[in-house]
Order: sequence, then C-alpha cells, then structure tokens
Amino acid sequence: MPLNKVLVTILLGEKRSSVYCISVDATVDVAVSEMNRQRIGSIIVKEGGSVVGMFTERDVLTRVVAAGRDSKVTVVRDVMTKDYLSISKDTSIEDAMQIMTEKRVRHLPVFDDEQLVGMISIGDVTRWLLQVNEMEAENLRRYVFDGYPG
Repeated sequence: MPLNKVLVTILLGEKRSSVYCISVDATVDVAVSEMNRQRIGSIIVKEGGSVVGMFTERDVLTRVVAAGRDSKVTVVRDVMTKDYLSISKDTSIEDAMQIMTEKRVRHLPVFDDEQLVGMISIGDVTRWLLQVNEMEAENLRRYVFDGYPG
C-alpha cells in the first residue's frame, strides 16, 4: 500500500473522535492538568470558536519551566505556539510523516477547510505503520508456507 495514496483520515477514523481544546485565557497549570488527564502531548488553543494556537509539552519546557514562569498565573496565550503547522484531511500519511520529521513536530491538527476535524501524532502514525507492516508480513507468511492458491 503506497503511503502517498493513504490519507490521514484513516488515522482519524481509528482514534477517539475528541480533539481537546483549551481557552487562551486558561492558566498553564490548568492546561497541563488537562493534558495529563487526557494523556496527550498537545492541546488546541481557541479564542471564541477559532483555533489560535497549540500548547505542547515543548512549550511547557521552553517557555514556562526554562523561563522560570509560574504555571499558576501564566496564561496559555503568552506561551503557546502561535505559528503552528497543520494539515488538511486530504494530506497523505507520507506527507504528514515528512512534515513531522523535517519540522520536528509531533502533533499536527487536521482541518477540513477552516474546520478542525482532528489531531494526529507521531504515535498515531507509528502505530498505523506497525499494523500495516504486521499485516503484510502475515500475508507473506501465508503465501510462502500455505502454498500457492492457484
């Protein structure tokens, strides 16, 4: 199965449909608590109904901890990634992997035009690739050891 033909929507279909979001006015402490509770490495930041950024584990380390900020009073707006990368639902898994590798990001929001439809992580991609490889290996084992069907 060529990876440039498989769209990221297949990954979204295998995940929980929830995309976790937080307000720009939430404190870092609240955002981190929600990320820990949901066991996620990034969270979408919204203002009103619009996506205005992402808040990631890396943001916590570089813009909060390393900067000596107090997570209980620092608001997400001040430390989020404003220029985040995103992809469309028509992006191939191969292209998503290339973006993640070249840009060194682990999470990509997925949009359908302006509508947020999901989030994929490098873990989602790795898990899917492992399943595909296991399936292909099993098919080859069957072909070799079960004999030729024709």
